[in-house]
Amino acid sequence: MERGNVFTSIPTQMPEELMELLAGSEAVKIERILSRGHRSSDDFWYDQEQNEWVLLLKGAAGLTFEGQSDAVALTAGDYIEIPAHVRHRVEWTADNEETIWLAVRY
Repeated sequence: MERGNVFTSIPTQMPEELMELLAGSEAVKIERILSRGHRSSDDFWYDQEQNEWVLLLKGAAGLTFEGQSDAVALTAGDYIEIPAHVRHRVEWTADNEETIWLAVRY
């Protein structure tokens, strides 16, 4: 049995976005993602093999989906389901506080 807290052990300096596997199997992975002012590079799109359900626990972020011009803004408590192979990118994350994501890939 493993116990933890998604709101602890957050580094003060994050030169890169951090991803931490919290639990998983071959079929399902649950990750904590930490961002602070991070975004996808201009020419990068996520194109994932699995569906992804994401819950924003703290902070704020904007996601852009291929073919859509406006970013989807997320704040604490918002979640979104991203089907496999739907190309998307992180346009922005809050730069004045950490953004904590809970991602479930299945």
